[in-house]
Order: sequence, then C-alpha cells, then structure tokens
Amino acid sequence: MIALLVVTVSAVLMALIGNGDSDQQSPVAVPATAESARADAARSAFPGGDEVPVILVVTRTDGGVLSPADRDAAEQARTRMAAATGSGPAGPPLQVSADGQAAVAAVALPAELSGFALSDEVTAARTAARAGLPDALTAAVTGGPAFGADIADSFSGANVTLLIVTAAVVALLLIVTYRSPVLWLVPLLVIAFADRVAAVVGAAVADGVGMSPDGSTAGITSVLVFGAGTNYALLLISRYREELGRNQDHGTALDTAVRRAGPAIVASNATVVLALLTLVFAVSPSTRSLGVQAASGLVVAAVFVLLVLPPLLGLFGRRLFWPFIPRLGAPALTDSGVWHRVAAAVSRRPAPVAAVSIGALALLCTGILNTPVGLSQTEQFRVQAESVDGYTTLSAHFPSGLTDPTRVIASSGLADRVSRAITDTRGVVSVTPAGTAPDGLSQWSVVLAAAPASDEAFDTIDALRGAVHDVDPNGLVGGSDATARDAAAAAAHDRAVVIPAILAVVLLVLYVLLRSALAPLVLVAVTVLSALAALGIGGWASVHLFGFPGLDNTAPLFAFLFLVALGVDYTIFLVTRAREETPGHGTREGIVRAVSATGAVISSAGIVLAAVFCVLGVLPLIVLTQVGIIVGLGILLDTFLVRTVIIPALFTLIGPRIWWPAALDRPAGGRHRAARGAARPNA
Repeated sequence: MIALLVVTVSAVLMALIGNGDSDQQSPVAVPATAESARADAARSAFPGGDEVPVILVVTRTDGGVLSPADRDAAEQARTRMAAATGSGPAGPPLQVSADGQAAVAAVALPAELSGFALSDEVTAARTAARAGLPDALTAAVTGGPAFGADIADSFSGANVTLLIVTAAVVALLLIVTYRSPVLWLVPLLVIAFADRVAAVVGAAVADGVGMSPDGSTAGITSVLVFGAGTNYALLLISRYREELGRNQDHGTALDTAVRRAGPAIVASNATVVLALLTLVFAVSPSTRSLGVQAASGLVVAAVFVLLVLPPLLGLFGRRLFWPFIPRLGAPALTDSGVWHRVAAAVSRRPAPVAAVSIGALALLCTGILNTPVGLSQTEQFRVQAESVDGYTTLSAHFPSGLTDPTRVIASSGLADRVSRAITDTRGVVSVTPAGTAPDGLSQWSVVLAAAPASDEAFDTIDALRGAVHDVDPNGLVGGSDATARDAAAAAAHDRAVVIPAILAVVLLVLYVLLRSALAPLVLVAVTVLSALAALGIGGWASVHLFGFPGLDNTAPLFAFLFLVALGVDYTIFLVTRAREETPGHGTREGIVRAVSATGAVISSAGIVLAAVFCVLGVLPLIVLTQVGIIVGLGILLDTFLVRTVIIPALFTLIGPRIWWPAALDRPAGGRHRAARGAARPNA
C-alpha cells in the first residue's frame, strides 16, 4: 500500500510539475554580485546595451586572400543574418584582416535570450549566413551568444543519451552481479522511475528556492540517483539473500533485511544529502543549484529503494533469484568466500599492509602538484563546436581581444581620468569610448594584448580594475575575460568554503552513527587521502592521457565532494556491519566478518558507481568528463583498497580502542573469549 501511494504521488507530481527546459540551459559560473555580472547589467542602460553581438567570420576554403567578390559575398551573408534575426540592416561595417584572409561582421541579438530561444536565433543566423555563400568561402558564427547556444545545443538530447547509456550500464552490471534473467529488472525499473521523479522534483525545488538548474546539474543529478540508488538496492538485496539462508519464510527474511540494512541506507543517504547541501555555501550559481537539485534527487532515490523496492521483492519471493535460489542453511557470507580470505590475510599482517597501502595513496596524491586548473571559454567543449572554430579563426587573423573587448563602465564626470587610467594599464592595446547613458555613466571598449582567459589576461583585468577603482570606486570592468576571472575566483572561494563544510558534515554523521571518539577521525582521514589520490591520478590522466588542457575550475570541488560523500557510503556499509559483529566476535574477528559479508556488495556497488560516473563522458563539456574520470578512479580505489584493505588493517591495529568510549568488544561467552585470546597480539 505504501509503495503504491509513493508511486501514485510521484506520478501526480510529474504530471503537475512537468519536465521544464532547465536541462537545456547553460551553466552559470558567476553570481549576480560579481563585478562582471554587474557590468553586464549596467550595460543595459547604454544605447544598444540590451543587445549582444554574434560575430560572422568568413575565410576562403583554400586559405587564400579574399577577393573583392569574396568580400561582397561576406557582406551579403551579414545582411542575410541581420534579416533572419530581425536586427535590421544597420551595423558596424565589415572588417578585413591585415593579411586579407578573413572578414568579420557583427549582428546584434537581444541580450535576454537564453536556452531554446537563443539556440533558435543562432541557428537561424548560421543558416542564413551559409545560404547562397560561394563554395570557395566558409562561414562560422561565434561570439558570446554563439558559445551559449552551442552549450545549450550540446545538451539537447545529451541527457537522454546519458540516461539510456547509464541504464544500459547498470542493467549489464546487475545481470553480471545477480546472474539471474529476472532479478536485475526489479531494482533497475525502480531506480529508473525514481530517476525520472528525481529529475522533476530536483529541478522544481531548485527553481523554487531561486537556484539556476542547467544541463550539467541535471546530468550529474541523474548519475548520482542511478549510482547511489543502485548501491542502496544492492545492499538491501544482498542482505535479503543472506537472510533467506537463515529463514524459511521469505517475508520474515525480507523484513529482517530491511530492518538491518535500512539504518545503513538512511545514514548513507543522509551523509550524501547533507554533504551536497553544503554547496549552498558556494557562490557559483550552477554549483549551488547542483547541491539542492542532487540532494532532492537522492532523497527520492532512498524513498523508492526503502518503500517501493521491498514490496516488489516480496511479491516474487525466492523465485526472483532463479536459477541461483538461496537455500535455507546455506554457508554464511561472514565465514567463507574470497573476501573472507582477503580480510583474514589482512588481519594477520595489518601493519605492513597498512603502511604499503597508505604509502601508495600518498604517492598518487603527488599528481595534483603538476595538474593545471582552469579552462578558457574555447576549451570547455569535448566535441567540435562552431563557436570555438570561429573564435580560433578570428584569433589567427585579428589582434587578440579585438572582436571580444573588455568593457569598462564609470562615471561620466570622471571620464578623462578613467580613460587615462585605462590607457596607462599594462597589457591594454587600445581604448575606445563606447557611449554614454542617461544615468551619468560612460562606457569604454578596451582591447587587451593577452590571449583570452589566460593568466596574463587575468593579471591585466586585475590591474585594470585596480586602476579604474582608484579613480572611480564604483567603476565596473566586465566582458568575457572579466567573467572568466570572476568564475576562477568564485571556484577558489567555493573550494575554500565548501570542502571544510563537507568534512565537518561527514565527521558529524559518523560521530552520531558510530558513537566513537576515534573511529570517525580515522575513517575521514583515510577517505580524504583516497580522494586526494584520486584527484592526483585523475588530474594526471585528464591532462597527460586524455589530452585536456587542464582541470576545469569546478572539477576539483565536484570530484572531492562525490568521492568523500560516496566513499563514506561504503564506509557506513562496512563499519555498521562491523559494529553489529563486534559484540559477539571481537574487534579483529568482527571486522573480518564485516568485510566477508559486505565485500561482494561493496565491490559490485563500487564497479556500478564507477561505471555510471564514467558515463558522464557522453556529455559534451570537458568538466563533466573530468569529474567522471576522477570519481570513477576514486571509487575503484575506495572499493578495492580503502574499504577492503586499509580500514580492516587499521581497525585490527588499533583494536578495541577504535570503538571507545563504547565497550563493544566484551566477551559474550567462551567462544568469544577464545577468539579474543587468539587475536590478542594483533587486536
């Protein structure tokens, strides 16, 4: 009945709220309070300030000099673009490069366009530019609106592809895990439906609290729901299978499994949700939106696994596991199997195992030191984009910054002093007055010498802002380079604020769950080391193996968040089982039995989650591919090294003190005392 109610309410919510178009929106990297954003807002008061230019660049296919006829054809292309976009025939004249090999012209679009509307306008401009263009010429449309349209277009249908590939990967891995032609369908259908509900609810919640959901946040949320939801289902079904070996009645076995696995799932879900909500302390709009959207989605995933999945499992009983149906009296996972042998081997020599494993992680961390962070606007795409191609052509034939100038806005009463301050700034090539506004402000168009979004461009922006603010404290410096500078600063702020908040949340949840003074500190320290190791090897692979220019500004924060929060998932699965086993078997034998019981489910869940994150590579932005690489590698490190080797070794080394002040490791009988006596040298 509860499951039916959850499904009904979810269907009603999906019908009432609808999907919306947030997944087609471009990521927003800077907050409205950033100077570049305020400069963009102030420009609306200037003549033409409510418009933004798209730039047509025309070259010969053979790379030769443009003839007079070619220039006429380029001018006609500009006229067709203006007519198609409704901007009219007026506009700046066609410019030809000094080498005579390229011509550029600008056509204005309304500044408020975004999403589908922006994409439609840019598509119309590109179609018009090419219509009737001689075969000897090639045209590309670039500029700020074109970049925005290409990002929106690249997500058009991409999230559907992501969903299909993710579902296929999860289905394949569930089939391999369960070796059943039927069982895999039940969790997959539940999680797939939960993902669609989460997509609607998450975007609605983010919109409702004033966030900015976009294509990237929608894609990451879907991956998290599938990955975490599958993990919860694997844990529940694994415990159900185990209980079927102890109980004749499958209903009793299922109730016991839910009762035993439920608290670990709730604790795991609460940890990840609270960690995601720390993103509200960020200043980057897309980052803040991801926190709210993904947290809402994971709550939906946990509700479906705990309330919808169990009744479906109970509906089919033992037959669901065919052909490998669990039999009553089957050997317990805690006493046999490959993971039992691994854990027992670790417990016999915990000190060298811990030293070698931790040393290996520390070595991987060094990859962070040589990994550059920061991508320019033209380096955001993993796939070919016309805006990037056009911008590259412009850079090859025109002075850097000519077609995308920096904008300075200041008081008209200080115009002469501001103009001199701009001119005297190192790295400025030229400055041109660009009009005045009725509210007493003037605008200048400033060309910088540095390459776009480079360190030199950022230094020039900082120097320019300092010079302008010395003359007019209310002056504003905006434009693409200024926006990139503010985005880098916002990302640095977010890392400095959110990462400590994530660690504090995880530590607090572990203290509440384990009620131990030492265990949470040990677990968080190992998890952080593993996350840094994944950043090291993932960053190195992104640059040196996959050939990306560097890590995106937001990639380290997103990767660290997912690695710590999801890594603690497995820690909770393992340690809650160890806490359950310790009173009857002692600390050393308890952790061995915990690894034996959870090793299979943790390894299966880890492989599923790593594969699901790697699926982010189907999306077109480099940042999402990088997050997928880093998190995928990190989850595998967590699964096969941290949870099954390092933590058991450390628990064995520390012994009963790991649970202090709780006295879990007390003799419960002669068998326990004998086990503790045999383990005393190492426990």
